[in-house]
Amino acid sequence: MDRVKRDILIAKADIDKRVQELADVISRDYEGKELVVIGILKGAFVFMADLIRSLRVPCMIDFVRLASYGTGTVSSGSIMITKDIETPIRGRDVLVVEDIVDTGLSLSFLVDRLKERDPQSLKVCVFLDKKERRKVPFEAEYVGFDIPDHFVVGYGLDFNEMYRFLPDVCVIKE
Repeated sequence: MDRVKRDILIAKADIDKRVQELADVISRDYEGKELVVIGILKGAFVFMADLIRSLRVPCMIDFVRLASYGTGTVSSGSIMITKDIETPIRGRDVLVVEDIVDTGLSLSFLVDRLKERDPQSLKVCVFLDKKERRKVPFEAEYVGFDIPDHFVVGYGLDFNEMYRFLPDVCVIKE
């Protein structure tokens, strides 16, 4: 039985509306181009699936997985790629899709690594942005929602691999 208390922060209807708005802007920005969309596993897969279904430009997809935690729940500070993309991106337009950006460390690391592969362009789309948690300067070109510093689950985001299935974004209550 689920004993974790949670409050809805962003309802599914608002998520659906915002994903469509993002897809419309991205489709306009990449009109006449083919896009390579790279999702960051695991959290971004739900957002990315909804986003690409709403795009009006052709796209290829790929995934990358990063690890930044050693043992426990505190970041080790070093980030590594545990699953790399398979699609060549040299000379291509690339959109990285992430569920949430807080410190900016992981996304800064990934963007730097992908730029080494000489894409035509590289932009980032994040579902949630926790600006007050930044440790390094980082701004995504496309942002779904700015949120306060709460621990959130749902719509692909998890707590110990649970709650990804929730259709809303919820705040875990103590």
